[in-house]
Order: sequence, then structure tokens, then C-alpha cells
Amino acid sequence: FQNGILMKDIQITSFYAICIAIFQNVFGLFLAVLLEKDTLLNRLARIMFFIPVIMSALAVGYIWQAVLKNSGALDQILSGIFGHSITTGLLANTHTAIITIAFVQGWKWMGLSMLIFLAGLKTIDSDVLEAAYIDGASSGQIFWKIKFPLLAPAFTFNVATSLLGSLNGFDMVQAMTKGGPGGSTEILNIFIWRTFGQGLYAQSTTMSMILFILVALIALPVIYILRRRERNIF
Repeated sequence: FQNGILMKDIQITSFYAICIAIFQNVFGLFLAVLLEKDTLLNRLARIMFFIPVIMSALAVGYIWQAVLKNSGALDQILSGIFGHSITTGLLANTHTAIITIAFVQGWKWMGLSMLIFLAGLKTIDSDVLEAAYIDGASSGQIFWKIKFPLLAPAFTFNVATSLLGSLNGFDMVQAMTKGGPGGSTEILNIFIWRTFGQGLYAQSTTMSMILFILVALIALPVIYILRRRERNIF
């Protein structure tokens, strides 16, 4: 605690987890609503969006690292479009690197959130929706007043799993930045792994316990609040 590195990594890990939870569930909910109807095109689209979920996180990380690095695929495409050299530097900037990795992690897992939200949408009684249509409710009103509240159990599951998974993250960050630049993406598991590799076994074990406490302090209150919201709705 005295050298400041641990507290910095706790802040980075917490920010990283919150960003992933937001990205993953916002994208997942949008896709679930967009692909709710059981058409052939929507079924194919669901499969395509679910493919990243079953891919190795390291493979996904290395692919996106090749796309987003300086002079990578993204920079070359933009340079070709605008006719001059463009460097986005998303992974080289200490302010954008962690957000970029969180975005990629959210993209990878949004297919799972999409399926959970789709399952929640399928459980809504069609008679309730039909009654709302008869009463003159618009599509927006039906979503926000009926569908969105009734998706509370799906929200609880998705938010809890995304938070728990991202707090224990390692492979995506390791593949894309290895904790850099300047330690701006060094989440706790990267710090623990680096410390263990230096032979500081007692210190790395202690930090693993701190990570466990951090997960409990963040996840348990969130799950409690979401479960209480479910009880108030149902």
C-alpha cells in the first residue's frame, strides 16, 4: 500500500470492470431488441455476434492489437481513405488504452448478454404486449414501460457476470498492451502475475486475497441492489 502501485491498479481494475459492464450490456440489449423477431436473417446475425464469445480471449486480443496498434490495420485503412498518414494511437495513449481494451472485451462478450436478454424478452407474456398495443402504446412506451422492467432478472445475471469476469480479467489486457503504456492498463491480475514472476510469492498471494476482497466489495452490493429491484417489480 505504501508505494502507491497497488491502489493505482485497484482504481484501474475497478474502472475497467465498470466500463466492460456498461459496454457489454448496452450492446447486448441493443442487439437483443434489434434481433428479437425470429427471422432467418436475425438468426444468422445472432450466430455471427455469438462467435466472438466462443473464441479464445488471447486470440481476440492479438487480432485487435494488430488492428489498433500504431501503423496497424485501422491506421492503414484511415490513411488510405484520407490520403495522408493517420495515427490513432488508441493503445499507445495512457488515457484511451484502458477504455479501448474494455470496449474490445465488451464486444467479445456482448453476444452472451444478447442471448440472455433475448431469453428474457421471450418470457414476456404476449397478452401483456397485445393489451398495450390495443391501448395505444407506442413501441418506445412498450419497451421502456413493459419490456425493460421485466428484463430485471436478465440484467441481474448479465451485470453480475460481466463485473465478476472483468474484475478477474487478464488475457485480453496481456494480449493487447501487457499493462502498458506506462502502467495505465495494469489491472490487478497483471500486477499479481508480474510480482509472482519476480519470485515475490508472499506478496502476490496477498494481492490475490486483496483482489478477492475487491470482487466481494463490488459484486455483492450490486447483486443485492439488482435482486431487490427484481422483488420490487415482480
